[in-house]
Amino acid sequence: MSGSYLTNPLVFLIQTLFGLYIAVVMIRFLLQWARADFYNPLSQFIVKVTSPVLRPLRQVIPSLAGMDTASLVLAWLLKTAELALLAVLLGFSAIPIGAFLWSLPALIELIINIFLFAVFIRVILSWVNPGTYNPGVALLSRLTDPIMRPAQRALPPISGIDLSPMLVMIGLVLLQMLLVPPLKWLTGSPF
Repeated sequence: MSGSYLTNPLVFLIQTLFGLYIAVVMIRFLLQWARADFYNPLSQFIVKVTSPVLRPLRQVIPSLAGMDTASLVLAWLLKTAELALLAVLLGFSAIPIGAFLWSLPALIELIINIFLFAVFIRVILSWVNPGTYNPGVALLSRLTDPIMRPAQRALPPISGIDLSPMLVMIGLVLLQMLLVPPLKWLTGSPF
């Protein structure tokens, strides 16, 4: 058996476990940014999963402008650890500072992807079950409203059809295409 036989499953496991937790931490930050209802059951789940790690960090890292900077720092540190582990496993010769830099474009890409999926899920749910209250839908609406409102003002509904989610998704994909590759190039990211 070759070394990649065990390396590939280990890479998958590291990316999955770190990726899920980093996404939850980033969603917590974004929910606070969007001023979401933290009494929502899904918000409560996110808070309970992230609080044990964030509580000690908050004693060291203060909030800035009312934003939870500790969750951003935690996401950055976790992404750095993930990329450093992957670099070691995959045999990249990297200096330790490299993983710190590589994590920045990865986190920006994660934020864009969170918004893309949230808008897409919101659109699908509006077709399937419009008008009924659901805590998940309420949370998605609250999370995506800050980016949807400007698009809704720029592109009002046409014959009762709201095309603003399409405008937002196109804008997010363009932002990802124009912002992430140059950042990866500047940081020398192999990922």
